[in-house]
This record gives sequence, structure tokens and C-alpha cells, in this order.
Amino acid sequence: MRHIKTISEFYRSINLPAPQHPLISVLDVATAVYDDPDKSGNMVLDFYSIAVKLMGNVSATYGQHTFDFDEGIMSFMSPNQVFSLAADDKNAAVKKLGWAIYIHPDFIWNTPLARSIRQYDFWGYSLHEALFLSAREEAVMNTIIRAIQQECEANIDQFSKPIIIAHLESLLNYADRFYHRQFLTREKAAHQLLDRLETVLDAYFNRADGENRGLPSVRYVAGELNLSPKYLSTSLRVLTGQNTQQHIHEKLIEKAKEKLSTTELTVGEIAYELGFEHLPSFSKLFKSQTNQSPLAFRASFN
Repeated sequence: MRHIKTISEFYRSINLPAPQHPLISVLDVATAVYDDPDKSGNMVLDFYSIAVKLMGNVSATYGQHTFDFDEGIMSFMSPNQVFSLAADDKNAAVKKLGWAIYIHPDFIWNTPLARSIRQYDFWGYSLHEALFLSAREEAVMNTIIRAIQQECEANIDQFSKPIIIAHLESLLNYADRFYHRQFLTREKAAHQLLDRLETVLDAYFNRADGENRGLPSVRYVAGELNLSPKYLSTSLRVLTGQNTQQHIHEKLIEKAKEKLSTTELTVGEIAYELGFEHLPSFSKLFKSQTNQSPLAFRASFN
């Protein structure tokens, strides 16, 4: 594991001179040189990284998934996330195109952006959940990046930092907009996601060992769907207005209603079968979702 603390140190690792500004820099990906196999493997950066790259013959591993850069995508990494880069064929030429911007937390310290930057869900997305940009969207991002690059390369004055911060906020807000567009426009993928979620939850609640395995967590469901928890919750919230936890509760109440109306199991037995450790927790959730206690719901069928 290589722990890279500064942007200058990272530039040295890809055979480039130190950037003009030590805390923020825009990199032309074509200028990076990945020529040392000993420098491959896992890395952790102490700064933010945002990139739009097309890199043939290079694969990255991030969030436990491998992703090819053969298509232009926009990816986001926050400090202390583990990733790696490696050439698929050490003897083949690496085709590189695009840009990356690196932002050290010290640059945005004590600004509104320092408080808001972590609120964007995409910092928690895995690389295979990266943003696919249309040509128009990529042009918007490129325009903002060129403006940041010009400020970074100009003589620094008292206006430089506020201007760069404003451009960074625009970049992040556009990324948020484009991600939401991606969730909404991929109708087929959206329906497939909802179908797969239904299948995972049905399989979980239909098992007979509920009292031993407990309730399904958001992390468990996301793992079964091969998605990061944040990406799954954001996708569902855009598509249905509910996050993953709300979908889990909805399915749980559906199964509880089924057992209450079609079996003679006690409320306690139903609660334990569904994975609750304590009956009051089940009763409280059921009433919050239905405005009825489990016993009142059962009585309505008699």
C-alpha cells in the first residue's frame, strides 16, 4: 500500500514536475508516464481526485471492482479511498486522453465548500458506477476545468482562491445534475435494478433462519446487487422517492402482513421469523408504517 500525502508526491510518481500550486492542480492525462511496474498496486491519496479520462490498456481497481478506461467516464475519489492503476499489457503502448483535477483538503479549508463537499453522494460510489457523460455534458465539464486551470497557472492573487472555489462548486453541482439525469434516462436499467432488489429482498425474507440472521442491512442488499450503498440509495431515491432502508422496511411490512393474514403464527413468532430480536421493535415499525398494531391488522381479517 502506497500512501501519497501531497499532490507533488503523486506527480513525481508519474514522472511529472511538481504542479504550480501545491494544493490544487489540473493534470493533462496524456502527460502522465506509467513506466515503473514497481509503482503499480494499491494507493491511498490524501486529497480529492476528479477525472474524465480515456486510457486504453490501463485498468483500475477501486471499491473492490476492476474497471477499464477504454470509454470516457467521470470518476470521483475522496481522501483515503484505496485504488490501483496497472497496465493490462506491460509491453503495449498506453493510449491516454482527458484530464484529472486534484484538490487537497487544505485548499478548501475554512470555506463553505469544505462543509458541503462531502454531501455529494458520488464520493461514495464505486468506480464501475462512474458517470457516463454525453458529448454536451463533457463539453460543460471541460469548460469549467479550463477556467480552473487558467486560474491555477496565473499569478496567484487575493481573487484566485474564491474564483477557483466557485468553479469547483459549479463542477460538483453539474456532476450531481448529470448523475440524476443518468438515473432517470436509463429506464431499462432502472427497471432491472428494481426487479433485482425485489428478488434479493424476497429471497432474504423467505428463508427460514430469520431469527439467526437478523434484518437485512443496506450494505448487505447493496453487496448482493454489486453496487455501493450510496449509489443504490441515490438511484432508488431518484427513481422511487425512497432510499434503500425505506425499500427494506416496505418489503418487511409486506411480508409481515402476509404472515399476519394467512398464518396462525403469533406476532412474536412472525417478528422473529422476519429477523427482529425484540417484539416491541417489530410492533413499533409496523405501526409507524401502517397506523395499526400487528394485532389490529390481523383482527381486521376476522
